[in-house]
Amino acid sequence: YHEVIMIGKSERKEAAREFKERKPSPGIYALRCAATGRRWVDSAPNLVAAQNSQFFQLRQRLHRNKELQAEWNAHGEASFTFEVLEAIPADTPFLNLRDLLKERKLAWSAESGL
Repeated sequence: YHEVIMIGKSERKEAAREFKERKPSPGIYALRCAATGRRWVDSAPNLVAAQNSQFFQLRQRLHRNKELQAEWNAHGEASFTFEVLEAIPADTPFLNLRDLLKERKLAWSAESGL
């Protein structure tokens, strides 16, 4: 038995408005494989979108990083976690964001020995 909850048009409109007005959360993240301990560090102007995109590409076996894809294929989705390593303030000026993300990604990659 599944309970069906109907939401009204105004609730749907409000939810859609809130979704559109959400500020993206930029930052540095890692995909970690628990089975091997390996991690891949990257940056994104929107961490939520990055997680969705990474996992979608891996599930579809279309990821551009062949080593990451091979580990995903070998160990499965349950072995992988998406970890936010550093959040960048959402009010960071757009013109500075790309350089800041690149700089912080390099710092995290160096710290990881990547």
